Amino acid sequence: MIPASFSYHKANSVQEALGMLQQHGGDAKLLAGGHSLIPAMKLRLNQPSTLIDIRHIAELQTISVAGDHVVIGAGVTHHQIATNAHIHAHAPILAEAAEWIGDVQVRNMGTLGGSLAHADPAADWPAVMIASHASIEMQSASGSRTVGADDFFLGFFETALQEDEIITAIKIPVAGAHTGSAYKKFMQPASRYAIVGCAVVLTHENGKCTAASIGMTGVSEFAYREKAIEDALVGKELTPENIKHAASLAAKDVTLMSDHFASVPYRKHLASVYAERALVAAAGL
Repeated sequence: MIPASFSYHKANSVQEALGMLQQHGGDAKLLAGGHSLIPAMKLRLNQPSTLIDIRHIAELQTISVAGDHVVIGAGVTHHQIATNAHIHAHAPILAEAAEWIGDVQVRNMGTLGGSLAHADPAADWPAVMIASHASIEMQSASGSRTVGADDFFLGFFETALQEDEIITAIKIPVAGAHTGSAYKKFMQPASRYAIVGCAVVLTHENGKCTAASIGMTGVSEFAYREKAIEDALVGKELTPENIKHAASLAAKDVTLMSDHFASVPYRKHLASVYAERALVAAAGL
C-alpha cells in the first residue's frame, strides 16, 4: 500500500529537529531507521502529516565509555551495537541481543532509539534495557531529562517519551567483576520478534548469586522486570535446581498475552523455559 501524503524535512542537529517538532506539533513523527514507522504508514495505521528525518544527525550516532557507563547515541544501529568493541567489552548482553534482531537489512537500518520509542511489546531491546539498568536520556526544547528503563515502558506501545521530546542517548552501567549476562528468546521465524524473550544480568561470587536483574519481553503488553525470579535467586547458590525453581516463577504476577503465536498457558511455559536458559547461560553453567 501507499502511505497518505506527508511533508518531509531533514534535520541536521538535535536542536533543528526539536524546532521542527515545535513547529509542526503532534502530527509530526520522527524518522530514524523507519522499520516500524514506514510499514505502519503503508498500512495507514499511522498517518503523520510531517516526517522529520533524524537519521543523519551525527551527535546521535556515537558509542563511547564515560566513567562507569557506556553511552550509546539514539541513532546507533543494531549492527553497530553488535560489532562495537566498547559494547563487547563493557555491555556484552547488548551485542548478543543485537545479533538476534530482524535480518541484515533491519540490523543495518534500525536504531536503538527508534526501537525504544516504538516500544513494541515483542521487541528485544526493552527487556535488555531493563536487565541492564539502562537510563534513557530525552531532550525537548525546554530541556533534558533522564528516565530509568523500569519507568520508561508504561503500556502497550506506550512510553514515558513525550510528543515534543527526542531520545538522544542511552546509558548502560559498565558490567562489573563476576558479572555474567545472557539474552535468550523464542522467536517468530519470519519477523524474528520475540514470542518470549528473557534478558539476564547476574553477579555471582563463589557460586552464590549476589545480584540479579531480569527483563522479560513478548510475555505481556509491555516489557517488565521479573522481580519474583530476582528475589528467588539473590543470596542463593547458583545450582541448576535453584535456577529451575526461580525460573518457574516467570510471568507469575503479570497478565499474559494470547495470540495466534502462543496461548496464555504456552506463553507462560515458554517464559519459564527461556528464563531458565538465560539464567544458566549468565551463570556460566
